Amino acid sequence: MLNETDLAALWITLKLAGITTLILLLLGTPLAWWLSRSRFRFKAVVEAVVALPLVLPPTVLGFYLLVTLGPHGPIGGLLEAMGGGSLAFTFSGLVIGSVIYSLPFVVQPLQTAFSAISERTLEAASTLRATPLDRFFTLVLPLSRQGVITAATLGFAHTLGEFGVVLMVGGNIPGETQVLSIAIYDHVEALEYGQAHWLSGGLLLFSFVLLFFIYRMDRNRILQGGDLR
Repeated sequence: MLNETDLAALWITLKLAGITTLILLLLGTPLAWWLSRSRFRFKAVVEAVVALPLVLPPTVLGFYLLVTLGPHGPIGGLLEAMGGGSLAFTFSGLVIGSVIYSLPFVVQPLQTAFSAISERTLEAASTLRATPLDRFFTLVLPLSRQGVITAATLGFAHTLGEFGVVLMVGGNIPGETQVLSIAIYDHVEALEYGQAHWLSGGLLLFSFVLLFFIYRMDRNRILQGGDLR
């Protein structure tokens, strides 16, 4: 069964995934909308930067984040000079690392959903004197709800299972920065396979349920004829 350290790791993991998903939706939605509509000459550069965490080894990304957020890095050093503490090996540093690492898992589904909305639909709303904000909140978001739900679910699930980045940026401090994936690693190192099974099985089942929910919802949408766009 789970001990107090495991329960603390579970709480930190869920808190990290929830905060990260909320921040990603707030930051990723305008970014994805801009990517879906922009004809900026260097848009491909921005898309490549957003997608980098998909191909980079987590330890590489975690190393550069540790250097950046550490006391001698450009951000960590600036914060220390202003009287704040370093972000490395703190929960705040974990959130920053998770947001960057899970960014493509939120932006790409949103960008795909936004790109599927035709310009004629938006122009029709304009003729009814809908402002850009009106069009976005009353037309674009409702039509893109499948993409929004998928993005939120993938961002949450991906943050739950992250190991390399959180270990590099947050370390392994029980009750502060130790998440479930690191707790599992600790149990395996200590040959406590029963504890590792409990945590791993729980994560496996939870991830499966989330993905099943996404695919089931998408199948229902297709059977119902999709959104009107």
